Parts: sequence; structure tokens; C-alpha cells
Amino acid sequence: MAELESLETAAEHERILREIESTDTACIGPTLRSVYDGEEHGRFMEKLEARIRNHDREIEKMCNFHYQGFVDSITELLKVRGEAQKLKNQVTDTNRKLQNEGKELMVAMEELKQCRLQQRNISATVDKLTLCLPVLEMYSKLREQMKSKRHYPALKTLEHLEHTYLPRVSHYRFCKAMVDNIPRLRDEIRDVSMSDLKDFLESIRKHSDKIGETAMKQAQQQRNLDNIVSQHPRISGGKKSKKEFSASSELEVKNTSPMSEQDSGILDVEDEDEDEEVPGAQDLVDFSPVYRCLHIYSVLGARETFESYYRKQRRKQARLVLQPPSNMHETLDGYRKYFNQIVGFFVVEDHILHTTQGLVNRAYIDELWEMALSKTVAALRTHSSYCSDPGLVLDLKNLIVLFADTLQGYGFPVNQLFDMLLEIQDQYSETLLKKWAGVFRNILDSDNYSPIPVSDEEVYKKIVGQFPFQDAELEKQPFPKKFPFSEFVPKVYGQIKEFIYACLKFSEDLHLSSTEVDDMIRKSTNLLLTRTLSNSLQNVIKRKNVGLTELVQIIINTTHLEKSCKFLEEFITNITNVLPETVHTTKLYGTTTFKDARHAAEEEIYTNLNQKIDQFLQLADYDWTAPEPGSRASDYLVDLIGFLRSTFAVFTHLP
Repeated sequence: MAELESLETAAEHERILREIESTDTACIGPTLRSVYDGEEHGRFMEKLEARIRNHDREIEKMCNFHYQGFVDSITELLKVRGEAQKLKNQVTDTNRKLQNEGKELMVAMEELKQCRLQQRNISATVDKLTLCLPVLEMYSKLREQMKSKRHYPALKTLEHLEHTYLPRVSHYRFCKAMVDNIPRLRDEIRDVSMSDLKDFLESIRKHSDKIGETAMKQAQQQRNLDNIVSQHPRISGGKKSKKEFSASSELEVKNTSPMSEQDSGILDVEDEDEDEEVPGAQDLVDFSPVYRCLHIYSVLGARETFESYYRKQRRKQARLVLQPPSNMHETLDGYRKYFNQIVGFFVVEDHILHTTQGLVNRAYIDELWEMALSKTVAALRTHSSYCSDPGLVLDLKNLIVLFADTLQGYGFPVNQLFDMLLEIQDQYSETLLKKWAGVFRNILDSDNYSPIPVSDEEVYKKIVGQFPFQDAELEKQPFPKKFPFSEFVPKVYGQIKEFIYACLKFSEDLHLSSTEVDDMIRKSTNLLLTRTLSNSLQNVIKRKNVGLTELVQIIINTTHLEKSCKFLEEFITNITNVLPETVHTTKLYGTTTFKDARHAAEEEIYTNLNQKIDQFLQLADYDWTAPEPGSRASDYLVDLIGFLRSTFAVFTHLP
């Protein structure tokens, strides 16, 4: 058993020795540890020493076998060492020379290194400046635009700067300062543009009358042009229509130069002669402040705020414009200035409506116009009631028609104005009646109440041309001769025609039909005959100092005026082109007027005769108790008979 263990141990030691011989030195640790873990390391050491001695003997044998070669090798090595020393000296010398020669190169290389570093830094700087310069240029451009008050381009530049250029260089401190300054610049642009808008609003408020005056001149020119075209239809092809004429005056605001952007309101326009072409009303106004402010607020996202502010301010201005001056009724210029301001206001609003998208809308304009129309009509009703001059009322009517036509040309409904003119027509008729009452009074007071003497054919034709009188017997009589009526007959007849003409003037341009004009003239003429002329005749007849001769002449005169009524009917028919047979045509009541005057004169004659007879009888000293009649008539009765004879001789001239 002991021998078996000894053999196993010997085999194990042999294996370990082989591992030690064949294993790398770094991995020999586990092998040696297996030796020390066992109990036979002493025997292993003996085994190891024996193996070492065997290897030494082998090495010695090998060295003895190769000794001569070893000696030869050593000899060669000694020779090589000498050559190596020489080579070393040469290399050292060469290195020294190389070092000496390379110092300048090293200096140049160092300089090159510094240059390359500087070049790299410069290139990096150029790249950074290339990014920064556009930012600085845009910011400089922004400041220049702000300085020159080009606010809308400045806002566009600010938007580009904020969203395009600054994000590229946002890590620089100056860019952060710019970013922090952008809200302040934006507020400054908004405030300055709002200031320009306020200046514009104030300017157009002050110059509304100039704008309106120009617009009304333009409308007057167009109306004159329409009249010319209607009278000469052949040349109408070369004329502009009203719409084209208005469109030609539309202002296209495209100028964005600094000078134009500083304008805020009314452009200077010299007064022009009536024969020259009147510039369009919009041509007087530079609307660029409104457009710029609208664009700026739109870009800033505050368009609704701007629209609200603009409408609020214009509504306030509308109330100021619509408030008439207290003395407006005194002169036509007062009315003209009032109308000019209203027209100017709505011309501006109409232009804003058509050149901006939504700043004002049709509903807003209609609301303003309804307010303006109601206030204007109320003001005209009040102030026109103070007018007692028919000439002023007629001029006012023409001015109102021009006012209405001007605004109608811009699309505003004006039916209420024409309805109000019909009310003013009644007032105009009253002022005419008052004026003609004075005219008739002067004619009747200045008349001599004696037949008109005619000395020659020229005077005769003149009288017949003034009054429609035909008498074959009178025409056959030689000159000198007399008309049966006095001078007030042709004068009154002529004044009635003048009254009709005055009524016709008011009906012009009121867009009335011929029947309506005819009816209006006939009603006014009836009032003239039945009220004004009738009262004048009655006053003359009832005067205390009127004589029987005058009363007889009045009867004769009214008879001839009564006959002339049919000629007045024809006269009205000729100027209105409405036949008397037309349904609803009003008839003239002149016949009744003159009959009533004649009856009043006859009654006055009867009254005066009775009074004269009573006076004769009262003056006579009769003996009412005489027993016998006298031998001859009383002198008072003789005088009475003579008075009656002369009086009835006057009555022979009566029809």
C-alpha cells in the first residue's frame, strides 16, 4: 500500500515538473500552490533539484559542443561594437548639426503655428460677424425707419429681426438686449401711429367743410354735364357717366415715402375757377395715416381695438358735425357750411368703407347715416321755419337738392330729404304769399283807377302783350284811345304769372311728376287768388276814402281779370304739360275771387250812395209841417238829383 502511494506521488511530481517547464511564468502560481497544498513538498524539492542538475549537464554539453562558434561570435560582436561606436558618433554629430539647423525651422514653425491660430480665430470671427452683421444692419434700418416715421415698414423690419435674424445669434449679450428692447419698440410704433391717426382725425374734422364743398362742386358739375347731355344726346358718347366721374376721383394710396407718410390729413389745393375741373373730394385727403395705423394694429394683433377706437372717435365727430350753429338760418352760407361738413364727413367714411377691409362696414355707415338724416331733417325743419325771405328759401331748397344729390351719388338714401322739401314747399308758398301781398298792396295803392290811355300802336301792343285782351271795336278806334281797365290789371296779371314761375322754380329737381308739379302750382295759385289777392282787393274796397269812380273801376278791372283766368289755366298747362282734363287736376278759383270782389264793390257802391242820399236829406232844412207845397223843388233835392245823374253816368262804363 505504501509503495502504491509513493508511485502516485512520484507521478504527480513528474506532471507538475512538466507543467512548470511548459507553462508560462505568469501562470505558474496555481501549479506551485498545488505543491504546497500537498505534504510531499520536500520530496518535490529533491525531484526539482535533480531535474535542474540534469538540465545543467545538458547545457554544459551543448556549450562544449558550440564553444568555438561562441568565441567566433564574441569576436564578431567586439568588431560590431567598434563599428557601432563609430556609427553612434556619426549619429550624434549628425543630430547636433540637425538640431542646429532645425532651430530656425522651429522658430518659423512656431510663427506658422501662431499665424494658423490667428487665421483660425479670424475665420471664426468673420463667421460670427457674418451672422451678426445682418442683425446689426436690420436694427440700424429699424432705427432709421423709426426716425423717419416710416412706422409700418419699421414694424415689418422688427418682425423680420425678431423671428428671422435674432434667433441665429441669440447667445450674444447685445442680442439679448435687442430682444428685451423689442416690446418697447413695438409699443412706441403703436403709440406713434395712433398719434398720427389722431392728427388725421383732427385734420379731417377741421377740413370737412372743404371736402364737402369740393364734393358738392363735383356733383354740381356732374348735374350740369347731365343736363348738357340730355339737351344734346349726340355728344353723350364722349362724356363720363356719374359713376365713372365719381370713380375717377378715387384715391389710390401707394406712396410710402417718408415725406408722404408724414402727411396726415388735407393736401393743399388752390381755389380753382368754376370753369376748371374740380378735383375729386378724395384727392384732397391723404388717407395713408389710417391705412398705416390699420396695418400696424393688424400686425400687432389689435385690429379690433383700432376699429373700436376709430368708430368711436368718428361717431363723436359726427355728433359735432350734425349740431347746427344757432344762427344758421340767417344766411345761406350758414346752411352751406353745415351741409359741406356733413358731406365731407360721409365722403371720408364712404372712401374708408371701399378702401379698407372691415375698418367700417355698411351697417356702421347706415347707422351713422340714419342718425345724420334724422338730425339734419330736424335741424332744417327748425331753422327753415325762421326764413321769411322766399329767395332764401328757394336758395336753401336748391342747396338741399344739391346736398341730397351729392350724397345719393355716394349711395346714401335721401328720400327723407325730398319728403322734407315738400314740407318746405308749403312754407315757401306762405313766404311767397306774404311777399305778393305786399306787391299787390303796392300795385293797388299806386293805381290811379282810371282807364289806361294809349297814344300809339307800340304802347297798345305792349299792353296787349302784358294782358290777354281782345276787343275788335277798340282795335278799330283811332289813336289816342283808352283801355277799359286801369293799370293794375296788367300788373296784377303779370305778378300772378311771376308767382307761378316762382312756384315752378321750387318744383325743379324735386323728382316730381308733371302731374304733381301741376297740382302744386295750382294749389299755390289758388291760395294767391282766393286769399292774398282777395284780401288786397277787399282792403281797397273797404277803405274809407275810396270813391264811387274807383269802385266802378275796380268792378271793371275784376271783370277783365275774371275773364283772364282761362288764360292763366292755359299758361299753367303750357309750363307743366298737364292738360286740364286730366283726372285729379285742380281747377283755379280765380273766377270766384273776382266775382266776390265785384260783389263787394257793388255793395260798397250801394252803401256809399245810401250814405250820400242820407247826408243830403240831413243837411236840407225842410218844413215837414207846411200846409201847402212850394212852388219849386228844394235846392238840396236839385243838388241830389245832379249828384245822382253824374254818378249814374259813371255807371254806364259797367258791363
